[in-house]
Amino acid sequence: MALNPDAVGSTSDPVEATWDSRDALLYAVGIGAGHEELEFTTENTDGVDQRVFPTFPVVIGWGAGSAMGKVGSFDPTQLVHGKQAITLHRPIPVSGTVTLTGEITGMFDKGKAAVIESATTATLGGEPLYTNTSSVFIRGAGGFGGERGTSGPQNVPPERSADHEVTYATARDQAFVYRLSGDRNPLHTDPAFAAMGGFDTPILHGLCTYGFTGRALLHALCDSDPTRFTHIEGRFASPVFPGESLTIRMWEIESGQAVFTTSAGEGDTERLVIDQGLLRYS
Repeated sequence: MALNPDAVGSTSDPVEATWDSRDALLYAVGIGAGHEELEFTTENTDGVDQRVFPTFPVVIGWGAGSAMGKVGSFDPTQLVHGKQAITLHRPIPVSGTVTLTGEITGMFDKGKAAVIESATTATLGGEPLYTNTSSVFIRGAGGFGGERGTSGPQNVPPERSADHEVTYATARDQAFVYRLSGDRNPLHTDPAFAAMGGFDTPILHGLCTYGFTGRALLHALCDSDPTRFTHIEGRFASPVFPGESLTIRMWEIESGQAVFTTSAGEGDTERLVIDQGLLRYS
């Protein structure tokens, strides 16, 4: 098995992805929204127009448009989702069809592991709608002689109390709802499969935790208005187990920018699960 460093710059063939009102509603309840967020969780409430959570692009056309097939061969069981970013060029409509095109934007040699960065751009009506950017860490895939890439702290919170703090409870069955938006990886529902990965019980999807986090940022910093939410990024630091609480802490660092962290658990069991978080908003 070997990666192909020449794959950087490779693009996927364009593919179409379609979603409708039901898909947006399903995603909303998958990230914990309910009766207090009717504009995101219903389509027929009197006087309320349905809206879409800004993190919804991570599930549109789940798995489609990726250029990862161009990077060479590797053991997929050694792949870990490292970072995720979404840049919104316009608010996401309740329904639509986009054209997705993926690109491998970086490949870095960490010695015993490799990091691959990619971006998928969605266009609607010929104009950009959003861009998903992600990085994956692949154990055992390094040593190919490539550049090491950047490392070190990013988006570090200031040494003061957070300006905003929101805590959400995840349901013990949260993964069973979230998976219906596209990610059917048995790591999140099958105890036997989770055990093969070294977990005593299935873990929550990282992008579900990401959705809970985006929800908190939207309500605390954007007055629940998706048109004000323009960019989110963060690094997955540790897994979450369904049923744990999530605490999102936010620090406003300048006009239109905030850094954030997400922690799971409470008291002595609390641990960081998303760090290097950055939100841009208007």
